Amino acid sequence: MRKRLLSVLTALALVGAIAPAAAQDTGADALANLAWQVGPTNGKIADKASIRVPEGYAFLDAASTRKLNEILHNPPTGTDEYTLAPKDMNWFSFFHYSDIGYVKDEESLDADAILDSIREGTEEGNEERRKRGWETMKIEGWSFKPQYDKSTHNLEWAVLASSEGSTEKFANYNTRLLGRHGVTEVILVADQTDLDGAIGQFKQLVPGYSFNDGEKYSEFKPGDHVAEFGLAALITGGAAAVASKKGVFAAIGLFLVKAWKLVLVGFVAVGAAIGKLFGRNKDKPKDDAQE
Repeated sequence: MRKRLLSVLTALALVGAIAPAAAQDTGADALANLAWQVGPTNGKIADKASIRVPEGYAFLDAASTRKLNEILHNPPTGTDEYTLAPKDMNWFSFFHYSDIGYVKDEESLDADAILDSIREGTEEGNEERRKRGWETMKIEGWSFKPQYDKSTHNLEWAVLASSEGSTEKFANYNTRLLGRHGVTEVILVADQTDLDGAIGQFKQLVPGYSFNDGEKYSEFKPGDHVAEFGLAALITGGAAAVASKKGVFAAIGLFLVKAWKLVLVGFVAVGAAIGKLFGRNKDKPKDDAQE
């Protein structure tokens, strides 16, 4: 069974191409041979934070995630990304720490205005996609409107999109975890039909994410670097949303080209290979980082 999955907005992660069916076995073996850190363990993210990886899940460091993106035909983002996924590989989540400073969370979110910006930016991004011979993208609307939790300092949203010449719709679910000196950008890649279930599983993992001491949002001190933009810009492109020589929407468009990931997983060959991977690791000593 094939599933087209989109991610990493990551993050931050519209890009990618579908691997040919003939290469399924090779792709499955390549996935299984990556240096997966099998739970229970802790995954370290950019020396700024960590996430608890429970049993039934696995984590990839930055070097292995670069290899994963190559396997999935996701062009490089030029930044370190980290991967967390369940053992059945029905979805992936990509983590990227962005050292942009302390983002003030005083701003209210206008979902309609933000969606208009994303649509305009996507049209600019489509120009880049055409140059590269990629399918153009259309924003269908919100799959999950932006919400910010002041108690956890987490921002989340999901945009529903479609690709040129296809009636299939897909979504990237995004989370931004705010810290003292920057933001961890997370993109969850899931088939639209499985998105709600994937989000539910992912949200159970988020409490296991924590910034290191000295990096927490609550530890902000006067004199710390403060980002030049607020919550809405984290959705439409962060620093790219600040006026540039290319213009705001052109900058957003280029951000969106990089911020979506298109991958193909969930078929039988991959499931079998990953199942063997977890079987091989069952009796291995646990990571020293676990508690």
